[in-house]
Amino acid sequence: MTAAMVENHQSLEHRSWDYLLETWRGLDVPEGWRAEIDEGQIVLVPPPHAHHNAIAAKVHRGLLKCLPDDLEIYQTLGIHIAPLDRLYVPDVVVVPSRLVDEADPDGNDPVDASEALLVAEITSKSNARDDRTKKYRAYARAFVPVYLLIDRFDTRGPTVTVFTEPGDGTYKHSESVPFGKPFTLPEPFGTTIPTEDFPA
Repeated sequence: MTAAMVENHQSLEHRSWDYLLETWRGLDVPEGWRAEIDEGQIVLVPPPHAHHNAIAAKVHRGLLKCLPDDLEIYQTLGIHIAPLDRLYVPDVVVVPSRLVDEADPDGNDPVDASEALLVAEITSKSNARDDRTKKYRAYARAFVPVYLLIDRFDTRGPTVTVFTEPGDGTYKHSESVPFGKPFTLPEPFGTTIPTEDFPA
């Protein structure tokens, strides 16, 4: 492929992303649903199971106890995986609060994933594989420092895995615990969150 062909291909990809993002911004998504951009298309994600929401709420509560004043927790915030031109809406994401406070009031722009300090995904039966593989690699590519995978459908039994040290499209360190045992988050969180009340 010549340099001109590569440049033209990249230009087409950029225009495609701009079109998808503009369409995403204008969507009127039913309450409880989420719209994501994945592999060149907009995907609607249905409302999660009540147990899924219960776990997200418990993680949220656990993070509140240790969060520095300049960080905030969101459960419906779109984040842009710039290296892959994808847009996900994680179950829980922690970003500097200024990014949301200073956002364009008339826009609906996602936050760059590289600004996130932590992203958490809670598996559902329909998306467990994506959370374990596709989103794992995407967050690593975006250098999200902590990826928290709460896998209710792990073959070993319900498990929480804390992935850290992103690099080369993967996480170089991980620690897993079964539901019932606490997991520890590194700084700037520096806290342990219990899981005995997580519904399996």
